Amino acid sequence: MTNLLIEATGGMDLSGIVIVIVAIMFLPAIILTIIGFAVLKKNKKAAKILFILAATYVIISLGICGSMMM
Repeated sequence: MTNLLIEATGGMDLSGIVIVIVAIMFLPAIILTIIGFAVLKKNKKAAKILFILAATYVIISLGICGSMMM
């Protein structure tokens, strides 16, 4: 029975899904932080908002995506 299940799945490796979930968790926050540092010299208020958005995104994504990975 076990051999039948292994052959039915085709021996697929799901490491790609983990990489995609981690990218969804951190990539937008990293991009917002980079944009925040780029805008920091010209407009401190906009940079502060971008930093807050990045931090909020990380907190929410770790909660949602982190619970999916468990």
